[in-house]
Amino acid sequence: MTELPPAAALQTADPSLNDRMIDQVNPISGVPLKIVPADEKQDAPKRLITAMALAQFGAYLTIMTPVVVTLSVRVAEIAPDNKASALSAVLSVGALLALVGNPFFGAMSDRTRSRFGRRRPWLIGGMIAGLLGLAIVATGGSIPVLTLGWAVTQLGVNATLATLTALLPDQVPAHQRGRVGGILGLMTSIAILAGTALAALLSGHTFAMFMVPAVIGTLTVALLISILKDRPAAAGQHEKYDFKEFLRTFYVNPRRFPDFSWNLLSRFLIWMGIASVTTYQSYLLIDRFGYTTDNVATAVLIATLLTTAGMVGGSTIGGWLSDRTGNRKPFVLIAGVVIAVSLLGIAVSHSFALFLVSVLVFGVGEGLYLAVDLALATEVLPNPDDAAKDMGVLNIANALPQSLVPILAAPILAIGSSDSENYGLLFLLGAIVAIVGSLLVRLVRGAR
Repeated sequence: MTELPPAAALQTADPSLNDRMIDQVNPISGVPLKIVPADEKQDAPKRLITAMALAQFGAYLTIMTPVVVTLSVRVAEIAPDNKASALSAVLSVGALLALVGNPFFGAMSDRTRSRFGRRRPWLIGGMIAGLLGLAIVATGGSIPVLTLGWAVTQLGVNATLATLTALLPDQVPAHQRGRVGGILGLMTSIAILAGTALAALLSGHTFAMFMVPAVIGTLTVALLISILKDRPAAAGQHEKYDFKEFLRTFYVNPRRFPDFSWNLLSRFLIWMGIASVTTYQSYLLIDRFGYTTDNVATAVLIATLLTTAGMVGGSTIGGWLSDRTGNRKPFVLIAGVVIAVSLLGIAVSHSFALFLVSVLVFGVGEGLYLAVDLALATEVLPNPDDAAKDMGVLNIANALPQSLVPILAAPILAIGSSDSENYGLLFLLGAIVAIVGSLLVRLVRGAR
């Protein structure tokens, strides 16, 4: 077994910190979580948490507004006769680049040695690239040009998101991560709501629909980097990053890092359940409850508002209780059960009222999960010095289901019975995988 060096042998890039270094050890496994300045035992500053929350809101406002609303409008303007297939192609390219870009840019951030630190350049650089990409989307006159712009946008914003996620283990002490994780998760849903409202407000002004969210996002990230206490990667901290190392980015040895691997699989399955709702909610309302393409947006807005309200309660209470007790796994298990119950409610709902109650419960479960899962993830990272890369790998587990669910749902929805009943089967299967995912977290031994 490799012997860990003593804390005294570990030096930071900032000599002023070297005399204040302490070991922070996982109380369950005995493995060092990271070597941190002693003053990190204190709560993270409130202004830092506020800035992180605003940056999370801004980054997701930038990337999710096109996904939810404006990109489909732009594609329809350019290719009205084959808009559905064109949109699928554009989104597929973007999704693939997001999967690759998130851990890649995270690894690059971990290795960055600049006088601006290792996080700041990627935070703001990614948003500027996203801004330029969306300008191409808004002004391009063909699907290939639009695809190019969306590719640049996805790569840029995912560089920001990978780096932003790493700030949780970088800047927030373990005892506070449940509450902060809940706030960050909540900002994602609020960003989607705000993006939908902005798109409606700016309807008919194509350039503004893309650029206003992007400018807001860039400004929020600029605010964060203005107060962020960042430092560069230490000399010799990482090996040379070549193509072989790039491929290793996407592989985690389950024997060496079983806790991280089990958490990765657990997260993937739970997000498969979540994605079944977010992907097919509109079609269920049309096929089962008689809404049309003209008025389904109103029903979706009502459902989204209730989901967000549930997330506020779930993330706030769950994150606080998790930090208070120091436990993560029981709350992940409870969240998975709540999500599964809500999916069963949606599956059997034959009235809009029952559907709304179910999505409210769904929001509670999702909010609780987002709060504690991020906190749990930071406690099972293979190497805290690679936090951005490893958190990027974890992000694959919640991004990949968004692409996989439509592929896997196609044969399910084609099974013999009517479409409205097949949606029930889809949500039933989503409930099952969510339960399995929540049970797998019990196999994580290095955290409570």
